Amino acid sequence: MIRKIPKPVVEVLKKIQEKKFEAYIVGGCVRDLLLDKLPKDWDITTNAKPAEIMEIFPDSFYENDFGTVGVKVEKFVQNGIFKEDREHDVIEVTTYRIESTYSDRRRPDEIKFAQTLADDLGRRDFTMNAIALKISNFQFPISNKKEDESSEATVDYEIVDLFEGREDIDKKMIRSVGDADERFNEDALRIMRAIRFHAQLGFEIEEKTFQAIEKNAHLIKHVALERIKDELTRIILSDNPAEGIDMMHRAGLLMHVIPELEKGIGVAQNRHHIHTIYKHLILALKFCPSKKLEVRLAALFHDIAKPQTKRGEGEFATFYNHDHVGARIVRQILTRLRFSNEVIENVSMLVDNHMFYYNPDEVGEASVRRLIKKVGLENMKDLMDLRIADRLGSGTPKAKPYKLRHLEYVIEKVSKDAVSVKMLKINGNDLMNDLNVPAGPKIGAILDVLLSEVIEEAEKNNKEHLLKRAKELSDEDMIKLREMAKEKIEEKKEEDEREIKEKYWVK
Repeated sequence: MIRKIPKPVVEVLKKIQEKKFEAYIVGGCVRDLLLDKLPKDWDITTNAKPAEIMEIFPDSFYENDFGTVGVKVEKFVQNGIFKEDREHDVIEVTTYRIESTYSDRRRPDEIKFAQTLADDLGRRDFTMNAIALKISNFQFPISNKKEDESSEATVDYEIVDLFEGREDIDKKMIRSVGDADERFNEDALRIMRAIRFHAQLGFEIEEKTFQAIEKNAHLIKHVALERIKDELTRIILSDNPAEGIDMMHRAGLLMHVIPELEKGIGVAQNRHHIHTIYKHLILALKFCPSKKLEVRLAALFHDIAKPQTKRGEGEFATFYNHDHVGARIVRQILTRLRFSNEVIENVSMLVDNHMFYYNPDEVGEASVRRLIKKVGLENMKDLMDLRIADRLGSGTPKAKPYKLRHLEYVIEKVSKDAVSVKMLKINGNDLMNDLNVPAGPKIGAILDVLLSEVIEEAEKNNKEHLLKRAKELSDEDMIKLREMAKEKIEEKKEEDEREIKEKYWVK
């Protein structure tokens, strides 16, 4: 089934054809149309040269060496969304081309324009992406609403399928166009793209194509880490992320991209886990309830340091500080793979804190406030989702037991309690105006001590009490104040970690 084609796409095709050039919708968008999915973007291929395309579309731009011209069109609905903040949308129009040798295993040494569609389709990666769609009998509905789905055009179409891609789509099969070795030697990123499509579409990789992936997996070292990161992100955010990561392992690719994960293969845990470290991490990713990239990455990496920290064997094996060591390893992995600082900070924070302990009979509201202060209230749901992924990945049948539900209740209950200096009922101005404390670092030190006391007893967060206590503290010197705040924090940190270690046998 082919859904209606958006009017701006049809208009671009129509204008090219009116100038007596060939023009086809091509690639992944045709595949998506055949799968009855809405394409995320639209690509057109033509025998018109870039200069000729730009003559047809004067407002277009050509900023690459690959024969691709960006044609500006009026905004239209994509993925069911009409983005008001954009001035226009862009449709990429690329000249038919054939490609020479690939010395760097990533980009062709030379781009040569081709004369026929067959030549262009023959250079593409997989048969399902080597299908072209020609449309004719252009008919546009009358509509004044640019964002209305009715602005899509009804057209006649012809499918050009020279490599049996449509049959492979029906079979749910990923197969290389022509010789798989040649395709992967041309562009090693195609190795990860095959696995990404496997995870996104649920398609199987054809046997010869998979054998070529295994043979050429080492070529991924020639690909820029930014490009690898992009494909890995798509795998993690797919409907089958765990299957994608495990396929990377089975294909011999994981050892070149995230060798740290391979260290957990075959490594047993202790009485709390029925799975090896690697299998547990894969299952935690599989059952992660969140669709956020950071949480899914944390699920995959939360026990990444267990192989290094394991002491002993059997049911009494221990993994001291694997959470803290793991946070450092995660930071190294994500930095190496060129993830953003925001992603790195969030994932390492989740891994560092995934061992939080909570039992309604043992842990009070003060401990929950300390956890919120350390993690941030805005990140508590992510931390809970990581705990659920950890539980389900361990073979525990119940995702959210009473203890976690009770913790959610307490989090909401204390969510307005002070967990930062700015939430105290007094501030630096109060200390200067009411107590005549001179401006300077001593004000911050006093407020830090007050916060540590309020976290333990929320009812102390009232202006009268805080001013009285601040007056007492104002007589102390800076060294003493800092020691008081630090002692309180360290004392409670040790108490919390002792509870965690006793619970999880990770002293």
